[in-house]
Amino acid sequence: MITQFRAMAGAGFREALRNRVTLVVVIFTVVLLLSSLLLTEVTVATFDRVLTDVGLALIVLVLVPLAIFLSGATLGREIERRTIFLVMSKPISRGLFLLSRYAGVVLTLLVLLVAMAGVFWLQQAIYGARLTVAQAQALGLFGVELALLAALGFFFSSFAGTLPATFMTASLYLAGHLSPDLYRSASKSHLLAVKYLGKSLYYLLPNLDRLNLRPRATYAAVTSMGELLASGAYGLVYSALLLFFAVLLFQRRDFK
Repeated sequence: MITQFRAMAGAGFREALRNRVTLVVVIFTVVLLLSSLLLTEVTVATFDRVLTDVGLALIVLVLVPLAIFLSGATLGREIERRTIFLVMSKPISRGLFLLSRYAGVVLTLLVLLVAMAGVFWLQQAIYGARLTVAQAQALGLFGVELALLAALGFFFSSFAGTLPATFMTASLYLAGHLSPDLYRSASKSHLLAVKYLGKSLYYLLPNLDRLNLRPRATYAAVTSMGELLASGAYGLVYSALLLFFAVLLFQRRDFK
């Protein structure tokens, strides 16, 4: 089973890397990271902050849509091409197939994240900006966020087509970053039903804002190890739950 998982995850990883969208994204990111230096010309006193803020924002701007696209389209593409029937004809469970494809997508995203982080830190070093622990922490938790976002995409694509799965994943990404605002608004409401509904949605939706340390990285504010581990564990446990339900739904899905 482990050998089959590694083989299918590796195949998914290679397929994602061969995808033209991924290649365009990598080139686009490198160009944007390097061109962001133009923004630092307008300010000297806040050079480090602007460079960090722009660099991290560009990494997020590129990898988040890619994570949504890859996770929402991978299973749908297998079904549309009918290649899933070839896989299902072998002694491989649907759950193992889904998890291996998920692993391939996450591996692709993490490899790209490491490569982009390398470009980002190289840029910092060349221009004499500080390399901080806060930057590493922000990038680390962003990796967890990408894994959670991919789990969302696979959860929705386990029972829906490519377009609905992509749309729902993008919507949940936005909602997840707005969940703290939803909680505060619901707490201020005078209607008991609205208050309970808002708080219920807050605990049900993924709190992606908890995984966002980029504002702290801009000011080189280091997060405590306890908070860092708790946030990382939250993202990984939430991802595991999504994958658990995705496997259950995918096992009952009719491909005809």
